[in-house]
Amino acid sequence: MDKLAIFSGNANPGLARDICKSLKVKLSDALVGRFSEGEIRVKINENVRGKDVFIVQSTCSPPNDNLMELLIMIDALKRASAKRITAVMPYFGYARQDRKDQPRVPITAKLVANLLTVAGANRILTMDLHAGQIQGFFDIPVDHLFAVGVFMDYFRKMKFNDLVVVSPDVGSIKMARAYAKKFSADLAIVDKRRISPDEAEAMHILGTVKDKNAVIVDDLIATGSSLIEAARALKKAGCKSIYAAISHGVLSGPALARVDKCKDLKELVITDSIPLTNHKNHPRIKVLSVAELLGEAIKRIHNEESVSSLFD
Repeated sequence: MDKLAIFSGNANPGLARDICKSLKVKLSDALVGRFSEGEIRVKINENVRGKDVFIVQSTCSPPNDNLMELLIMIDALKRASAKRITAVMPYFGYARQDRKDQPRVPITAKLVANLLTVAGANRILTMDLHAGQIQGFFDIPVDHLFAVGVFMDYFRKMKFNDLVVVSPDVGSIKMARAYAKKFSADLAIVDKRRISPDEAEAMHILGTVKDKNAVIVDDLIATGSSLIEAARALKKAGCKSIYAAISHGVLSGPALARVDKCKDLKELVITDSIPLTNHKNHPRIKVLSVAELLGEAIKRIHNEESVSSLFD
């Protein structure tokens, strides 16, 4: 592992340290700061010539700063003669605009893919993309991991006999079906109508949820509108208890306030792909670590071993 180097930007240094701990390697030294006027300043403080380099950086809030940090770090490492540069993006931001669903709108996921490739990234390692087809926006290898195994380990300890996995909208059906198969559970779908980009209204529930324990699954929670509406609809339909397993806790705007007010939701379970800076000890938010999952993927990529078993 002497040719392996793991760096971190300022997006999620805690996760980077946990990944290094799982691999029993030292986090590599780099200065990632700001000049007086706000420009990002990067300096790699150790020799990376000929090394296999991984940069751990989610493009979460503030997304522009974190994305720019990642691009500049890639450029610095490329110019320092790193052999291969892998951008480890536990949360891939700008992914919600992955197609033209309205006139005169951008496809930001493709733009970010182009930026990463032009900056000099040789490979991307990410988790639970908002849309799987984003992998096709890259002309470099993309390893796409899933957090389902981490959630399974947590919910299996609860030993539910009457579990139903719920998709909060039609767009998450594929993910919910995969979870239902893993849990050997029933599947239900919340039919919702989106009032605005930040608000949704639950309409009908497709599937049997009465007297069952429900787990709502999704790739991310932003303002929390879809989740809260789904939880209310499930409670009204007779669910015994309602949990949520959501990979990326963006939790922007009124999300935390909505979770506080929604007594129908027993627990919100997220991963540490995005650091939970506010309400770290929130009584109904549980954070699970994906450090071991990402660490195992990094080890296999570095050793030129198969990563496919981690995709399940």
